[in-house]
Amino acid sequence: MAHIQPILAALKRHKAGTVLIALQIALTLAIVCNALFIIQQRVAHVVRPSGVLESELLTVQNRWVGVDDAATTALTRGDLLALRQLAGVADASYSNSYPLRGGGMSLGIKLDPDAKKSMAQTAIYFSDEHSLNTLGTKLIAGRNFRPDEITWINESSFDAPAQVIITKALAEKLFPHGSALGKAIYLLDTPKPSTVVGVIDRLQVPWSGSWADKFVENSVLVPYQAISAAGSYLIRSKPGQLESIAKSAPALLLKLNRMRVIPPERGVRTFAQVRQRSYQSDRGMALLMGVICVVLLAITAAGIVGLTSFWVGERRKQIGVRRALGATRRDILGYFLTENLLIGAGGVAVGAVLAVGLNLWMVTQFEMSRFSLGYVAVGVVALLALGQAAVLAPAMRAARVSPVEATRSV
Repeated sequence: MAHIQPILAALKRHKAGTVLIALQIALTLAIVCNALFIIQQRVAHVVRPSGVLESELLTVQNRWVGVDDAATTALTRGDLLALRQLAGVADASYSNSYPLRGGGMSLGIKLDPDAKKSMAQTAIYFSDEHSLNTLGTKLIAGRNFRPDEITWINESSFDAPAQVIITKALAEKLFPHGSALGKAIYLLDTPKPSTVVGVIDRLQVPWSGSWADKFVENSVLVPYQAISAAGSYLIRSKPGQLESIAKSAPALLLKLNRMRVIPPERGVRTFAQVRQRSYQSDRGMALLMGVICVVLLAITAAGIVGLTSFWVGERRKQIGVRRALGATRRDILGYFLTENLLIGAGGVAVGAVLAVGLNLWMVTQFEMSRFSLGYVAVGVVALLALGQAAVLAPAMRAARVSPVEATRSV
């Protein structure tokens, strides 16, 4: 610690460079901490499970053209029967939506029909007795829908069904102290109850935006099929047959009836493609934040190297005098490392405050969650380590200056 006083004195004579590097470190820390937090959130979005057997699931978007809505019921039933008999198909169902689709129906749930506020928000999936097997969703309590419970309705005339199947997350939200089986819930602002007959392990909502994070696994399956011109066929392949049925299933549907449109773009998608499309913006944001972090860290390191190199050249005579007075190479190296550590400590102290402030501002402006102070701690250690690594080369160059070379250079 004997170097501290002369180092502080030297830094006072170079206030501009010292302040600029400290501020650069502070801003880098503030931005990098929040960028890493954003990256972590985006990655958590991308990898969270959907609750379906993704490796074997195919989605086919179907729209009837020139067909009366009343006739679509028989046509859809015929399609499903043919799809289930197709080679390579394990099962098939029809629904208004599916996880990560990007659109669907959402309703609030109450336990008391007279309550003014819903207890939870949920996604509504139209289902039949084949839906659970098609999706590969695990039933952990209760039973599946029976064929006699399935009703065909217009979505515009949706009414609370007598039976529902809900996800485990929703069951724990509504009934934290007991089983949800046999309990009544209310999907609409009516006194008509829906009885929970089954609980599934997991089924993600159709939306991947951050606004849906609060109810991401709150899903309700209802025993309805939509009398509608548009809907989605969900087809589960047998192991290793997904690529094959991605070609044969649409061909079969068009062969059965040409009065339909299967969009050329996103009309036929494996669930891997559904996931890739749904989280495209999350991956892009994570990549952008990663690039920003690398660029900022590189600029900060370059600034430290440049400033230290300048100071080494400016202090050649001083270094030579110290070497002549008996200072070792290790002493000179320690001097510059300590000097940089003091600058870095001041920068990370200010940067820690800026990082927390920036995070609080983003919480209020963009509805983000607060990050853990662990991000700041990791950022502080990383910036200090980066600073020491950056100053090492010019410091070692200074340590190699001999007394004779230093005095002759003046």
